[in-house]
Amino acid sequence: MKEIIAVIRMNKTNAMKRALVEAGVAGFTATKVLGRGKLVEDQSVIAERKARLLALAGDEVEPAETEQLVDGFLDGSRLFPRRMFTVMAHDEDVPRIVDAVMKANRTTNKVGDGKIFVLPVLDAVRVRTGEAGDAAL
Repeated sequence: MKEIIAVIRMNKTNAMKRALVEAGVAGFTATKVLGRGKLVEDQSVIAERKARLLALAGDEVEPAETEQLVDGFLDGSRLFPRRMFTVMAHDEDVPRIVDAVMKANRTTNKVGDGKIFVLPVLDAVRVRTGEAGDAAL
């Protein structure tokens, strides 16, 4: 038995739900989280992201305030909103589920598509019936 934890972009939530259902996942939990990954060091990527984020803000927001927020995202001092999915799976289903998660969340962006963690689970118990182990999934 394994626990699969996937931390993904917020805008990929619907694609992720569809992918998990299509992969045959019986159930999962999704939580809104904040976090950040490894800092991007490629200055061309940083400049491109900064320009895109500043353009999204438009003229309705104070430019200096917007630039400060954008810089905070890019320099690591602010956290990004993300969605964390938790899936319990039988060992033999893990490769199929991980593949589905990767396909649903891969973008052409050079950073920030997420992470997948696979952990062993010692036991599970279904509260309603008392079934344990694989039968509880």
